[in-house]
Amino acid sequence: MKLETLTQVNAERAARRPVIVVTDVANGDQRLVKARDIATDPLGAELSKQLRMGKSGMIESGGKKLFLNVYAPTARLVIVGAVHISQALAPLARSLDYDVTVVDPRTAFASPERFPDVPLIAEWPDVALPPLNVDHYTAFVAVTHDPKIDDPALLHAFERDCFYIGALGSRKTHAKRAERLKAQGASDADIARIHAPIGLSIGAVSPSEIAVAIMAEITAELRLPKETAKVQAA
Repeated sequence: MKLETLTQVNAERAARRPVIVVTDVANGDQRLVKARDIATDPLGAELSKQLRMGKSGMIESGGKKLFLNVYAPTARLVIVGAVHISQALAPLARSLDYDVTVVDPRTAFASPERFPDVPLIAEWPDVALPPLNVDHYTAFVAVTHDPKIDDPALLHAFERDCFYIGALGSRKTHAKRAERLKAQGASDADIARIHAPIGLSIGAVSPSEIAVAIMAEITAELRLPKETAKVQAA
């Protein structure tokens, strides 16, 4: 890889923006495609597929063999609420290579004993969330059932364009949540981004089962084309 290309790759990775290096296997020619340019690139469909999968791979196009070297940011999971579901969700997400952070101002819940080896922030969302630099490669779940904690956290997630936003609660609870969030400036488009009730509909009952349903829904949102992901969640 040329030094100029490597420099650009490192800059994009430092900014947590995905980038793909396309190499012509026959002659070694390379070009770099940044995230903002993928949709308009001649290889847009192939690039988008490899990026969704988070894997490098070989393709053929125009009679050429091309290797797509994918550099995607490590996915993050921010869990607002140090509850029983979170105790099951955090280790499950870590086993899938997510960087996990748990936020809850209630120190009785956000304790190292309950969340061994998981970064904990025992602060209110307005203090805890800004330093985390939540971004598009962040999945965000709010599970406290306390509007004083969940609502400001969700408003922050809207602003940061998280790829997944989920919130615990029944449809009735979510309807009330939507009214509160709209009163605080959230748009209909913002509300529509919330997966609520949270998780795929698999009949989950226990905290561990609910955690599996949540991670399955997050995985679908990250890996599947948008329309397919919507069908899976329905």
